[in-house]
Amino acid sequence: MDKRLDKKYTKEWFILLGLLLGVTVTNGFARFAYGLLLPAMQAEMDWNYAQAGWLSTVNALGYIVGAISTMFLVQKFASEKLFAFGFITTSVVLLMTGVLPTLEAQYALRFFAGTFGAVSFSTAGAIASGLFKENARLNALSIAILFGTGGGLGIILSGAFIPTLIDVVGNSAWPICWIIIGLLSIVFMPFGIWSALQIESSKPSRLTRNEFRLLKMLPELAGYACFGFGYIVYLTFLSAWMTAQSIDATMITTIWVILGLCICISPFLWRPIFARFGNGIPLAMVLSSIAFGSVVPLLSPAFSILILSAVIFGSSVFMAPGAITNFTRKNLPQEMWAYSISIFTVLFAISQTLGPYVAGLIGDYFDNIGMGLVTAFIILLLGALVSLSQKELSKN
Repeated sequence: MDKRLDKKYTKEWFILLGLLLGVTVTNGFARFAYGLLLPAMQAEMDWNYAQAGWLSTVNALGYIVGAISTMFLVQKFASEKLFAFGFITTSVVLLMTGVLPTLEAQYALRFFAGTFGAVSFSTAGAIASGLFKENARLNALSIAILFGTGGGLGIILSGAFIPTLIDVVGNSAWPICWIIIGLLSIVFMPFGIWSALQIESSKPSRLTRNEFRLLKMLPELAGYACFGFGYIVYLTFLSAWMTAQSIDATMITTIWVILGLCICISPFLWRPIFARFGNGIPLAMVLSSIAFGSVVPLLSPAFSILILSAVIFGSSVFMAPGAITNFTRKNLPQEMWAYSISIFTVLFAISQTLGPYVAGLIGDYFDNIGMGLVTAFIILLLGALVSLSQKELSKN
């Protein structure tokens, strides 16, 4: 273990734990548990793939609204206050998703889950970036842990009970699953709020054209947009694809838990990359890994192949937000971090909106959702190639 993880940083690590629980709720629960519940919801409501993808798109539309709103809110309010607000509201929305199971309510609730989740997610990275400012390695590790362990924990907890409960009770149990998720979120909420309150109040972003060099960041922005389009296809339709291959609930549970575990350990794999590079190389490497992980299941529905896919995909998927947060921290002044991450999140949210619906249309056209995964693979590789051209702003 790194000797720098000593007692003087104890409070910082506890603060980070509270922040990552926010990511667990706003990402692991609010966005990706839907992929696990999709087959049951699809069967109960008789959706085709395009309709199923559309509900995810509604969530992404809400994410766009939240991300754009955050761009303006961080200029008026401290990041830690916005984080706490997003954490609280997202937790309540997740609980209500199970309480109000009608189709109309689901559209509204998925929208609000995206909106409030984006506010909390966009500010979490900016807060975590300031925990270990004097130590580059610990700073890189904390950013990676925030997104990796935070998102992975949500997937592990969801995967540990949702497939089994659906298998035992039936498809009609999906509202119960959302209620459980909502209650877990509310349990996590006090610790997350405590963590945000421990941060010295940050100054709202103050923007000047010279500081925020948007045009110089285009390769990184484009690469992250490709990430938004591609990764969500895998997480939205993986369970649906496995169900179509007649893979049983125990195997689905195992795959999702392995996926979540790999996401949790991914920060330790990527920390050296984040610490070393301040250009587009980390994002390019992450996108390449996600691309190959997402297409591996099409080689064979064999259990070993699915495990390989989960390991490759899980070891990299949540490092994309870490890569752009690391890029922001190394290239912009601290007062610009929250705004910069919001810009990235807006582009990500827009592309994420298209991903599930386009993949669903392609899956319906070929009567095989696997073709949607192929599309995601191509987009992710394209994003990796574009990201490679991103230079450090000080050298650009």
